[in-house]
Parts: sequence; C-alpha cells; structure tokens
Amino acid sequence: MSAATKPIIVALSGGVDSAVAALCLLRAGHAVEALHMSNWDDADEYCTAAADFADAKQVADDLGIPLHHVNFAREYREQVFADFLAEYRAGRTPNPDVACNRHIKFGTFLHHAQRLGAEYIATGHYARVTHQGNQGCLYKAADADKDQTYFLHSVRSEALARTLFPLGDLQKGQVRAMAREYGLANHARADSTGICFIGERPFREFLAQYIVAEPGPILTLDGQTIGEHSGLPYYTLGQRHGLNIGGQADKEQAAWFVASRDPDRNALIVVQGHDHPALLSRGLDVGDLHWINDAPDELLTTGRVQLHVRLRHRQAAVSCAVRQTGQGDILQLDFPVPQRAATPGQYAVFYAGEQCLGGGVILATRSAA
Repeated sequence: MSAATKPIIVALSGGVDSAVAALCLLRAGHAVEALHMSNWDDADEYCTAAADFADAKQVADDLGIPLHHVNFAREYREQVFADFLAEYRAGRTPNPDVACNRHIKFGTFLHHAQRLGAEYIATGHYARVTHQGNQGCLYKAADADKDQTYFLHSVRSEALARTLFPLGDLQKGQVRAMAREYGLANHARADSTGICFIGERPFREFLAQYIVAEPGPILTLDGQTIGEHSGLPYYTLGQRHGLNIGGQADKEQAAWFVASRDPDRNALIVVQGHDHPALLSRGLDVGDLHWINDAPDELLTTGRVQLHVRLRHRQAAVSCAVRQTGQGDILQLDFPVPQRAATPGQYAVFYAGEQCLGGGVILATRSAA
C-alpha cells in the first residue's frame, strides 16, 4: 500500500515484535503513532504492566513516534476473562488469546485507534492479510514456526480490512536482527508466553483465586484408583507432568497421561502411553463457528468439503472431511489419521492452502479407542 495520509497506530506492547512492526512502517514512509494497552490491573509480583509500559515508552522514544496509553482492564474482564472462567467452571479448557484478539486487540483497540484518527492499525503478529474493500483475508505467515493465524481466526473481516501485519513476510531471526541493528533497547527481550495480558505466573495458583476446585481420585480406564488430583480445572487432556502418580506394583512402568475428566465422579481418567487409543480422536463436533469471509462454497452447496485444520497453535494443519450435521451451527470433522488430545473448549481452525478461513470451538470428540 502507498504511504497513508492518516497515521497508522501500532499496538506497542513493549516487546520486540511490535517494535519492529513500527520500524517497518516508518521505513516504508508511513506516519506512525503507537498505542500501549494496559488490560490487567491487579498489582502483584507477576504483573508486568509498569515494566511493559516503560519498555513501550523507550521504544517510542527510540523511534521518535508519539505514544498513547489506554486502560482496557474493564473491557478485558467483561469480554474475555468472564468467559474464560465460565468455560473452566463448565469443565472445558478455553483459549483466552482467541477471544482477546477478537474483542480487545481488533475490537476495542481498533475503535479507540480510529477515534485517535487512525486509518489503519498494525500489530506485531506473524500473519499476512490482504484487503478487498471493506473485507480482509487472512493468510499464514512466512515463518511457519511463528505463524499466529490460529489465534487470529475469529477476528472479523471488517477489522482485518483495517489492519496491517508488517512482520508477515519476515522470519523471527530477521526481526531480532533488525531490532539489534537499529539499536532498540528491547532487541533481546524474551517473547511473552503467558495468558493474554495476564502474564506468566503459576497457573494453578492463579486459577484457584477464582474457581473452587475439589480434589478427587485419579482413575484408570477400568476404575482403579491410583492417585489423587488437585481439582479437575487444573488438568488438560494429554497432560503428563504434575500427576504425581507413583509406581504401581501391577502396572508397567510407562508414563501416565490425562485421557479425560469425569465431572460426575470428580475423577481424572488416565492412561499409559503417549499414543494410547483413549487419547486419540477420529472425529470432532465443532460449533460457535466464525468464517472470516464466507463459508466455503462447496460446504454451502453440498454440505461437505475437504479442508485442513489445526487443533492447536504450531500444530501442522491436517486433512479432514468437514460436513454439516443438520444441528444448526455445528460441523462434524472426520480425520483419516486420528488426532491426539483434541480438547473441548479449544479451537479447530480451518485452512485452504495458505488462507485461514476461520474456525470454531471443539464441542465433543469421537474416540478412536
């Protein structure tokens, strides 16, 4: 795109990716401003809001661009965190980063940036976008290992049409090198891996502040008690570490994995072996669908289509048959090769080649056992 007459406002987190996104836009001749969001306002030893803002301010000073600051903590709690807790209480495992992108970064943030006079916003996400009038299309990043389209699949097309991803064609190593060569103070800052805006903290202790979780038995598939769990919300399917299951006299000495959670018995069901059949799903039911543009024509006309799908970030997209079920907004997915640890509450994200089409929430799995 040609240089914009109105400013492009970059979501400046304080990290290296958003800093280099701003640098790329400046070098392309755009008028650039920055906006830093504070979205979590509980002051504790794990809250990095003050340090993040200081880093963002240093980057803005280094680049010579204006920095705006806004607090969206109320919006985050109402639009993201409340659903996050509700999903855990319902026995599912949510992914708040997806909702955060849809409602906060490409919703509330976008609207605020437009009020500040922005024509486009930009972020440090690794993804690519094309614009067609008031619609946007989402594509995988050049750096397959850093690609973040999984987390962006529920962003509205209209929001993507007002978004730029300057890092979409770059490798992470190039981004680090650009930051170092320019002299950005945060060029070596580690990537954040915590929950969106909440940061990196002991997850079990954090969740215990909001959810009452009762200890209960750890059971084998045949009902034998072999341990005690700390509370069902603290475990996810496929998990190995943190089970504290000692050696069993009548069992082979193989690792144990979480196969399912049984809320009726408050029991955690475990199996031995990374690829135990109870951990594998031959199909899924997916609902709460969001198509970035329209659903595939073939699905609309025939009720079925062949696509690729990711069930988690960084997973290679796998082939699946997708068909309508006659149950409204629910699709049935069937895999030629069973998939491991598909988790209700997480997302199934659809792809056609490099294009991310959208996705939906995993409602149920069909076991390969």
